[in-house]
Amino acid sequence: IQLPDCTLDLDAFHGLLSPRTRLVAVGLASNAVGTVNPVRDMAAAAREVGALTFVDAVHFAPHRRIDVEQLGCDFLVCSAYKFFGPHVGALWGRRSLLESLRPDKLRPAPSGIPGKWMTGTQNHEGIAGLLAAIEYLASLGEGTSRREKLDNAFAAIQLHEHQLADRLLAGLADLPQYQVWGLPQDTPHQSRVPTISVTHAFRTPCDLAEQLTARGLYCWPGNHYALPFTMAAGLEPEGTLRIGLLHYNTLEEVDRLLASFRKIG
Repeated sequence: IQLPDCTLDLDAFHGLLSPRTRLVAVGLASNAVGTVNPVRDMAAAAREVGALTFVDAVHFAPHRRIDVEQLGCDFLVCSAYKFFGPHVGALWGRRSLLESLRPDKLRPAPSGIPGKWMTGTQNHEGIAGLLAAIEYLASLGEGTSRREKLDNAFAAIQLHEHQLADRLLAGLADLPQYQVWGLPQDTPHQSRVPTISVTHAFRTPCDLAEQLTARGLYCWPGNHYALPFTMAAGLEPEGTLRIGLLHYNTLEEVDRLLASFRKIG
């Protein structure tokens, strides 16, 4: 991890690849600082040495439409709870790999796909909720097909979310006691999702979160399950205060958050 912009060190990544590499696992977007990783390039490099690529898209999913063909990955996972659905996971894999790989399963379980990858009776209500979440997102866009609606919906979502992020980052830049971790404000929008982590010169992230909660604003303190980042940045054990912006947030809410930061000092 390269500090202070919190991007992956691609030179180090390429240095780790060799003909012995079998699998590259990478997150599509950082759930701590919002960086969108160059997965397409990383997957191409992995293919050159005969390795497969496994992508965790859980934090990317509510912000952009996922396109596995564009990414060039072999497997991709996410969870519906991140895009407004229930707690149910989803795995996409190349059909040839799902057919050829042998999972650890019970002997009487099916030998073909998709059954051999299932661990028993499925969470049908969760699957129904996942579909409902997708339909909700599609309802935000115009089009004659679900794919077209999702494309248009996520284009609108991305535009709105980056307006929110730009407003927040510009406001934080005027508050010298707050440090923003991650890509700078002038970073191209496609390089980040609107997840912003901050630390304070003398207040802990937990203290900030408690004071914001008292004002009706909810942000999360800690390492956000991104322990390699917080360790590399020397932020353990307190971590950061994470501000997660989504399409249903407003510019007025961002202004309210910035006003609260000013009052906290």
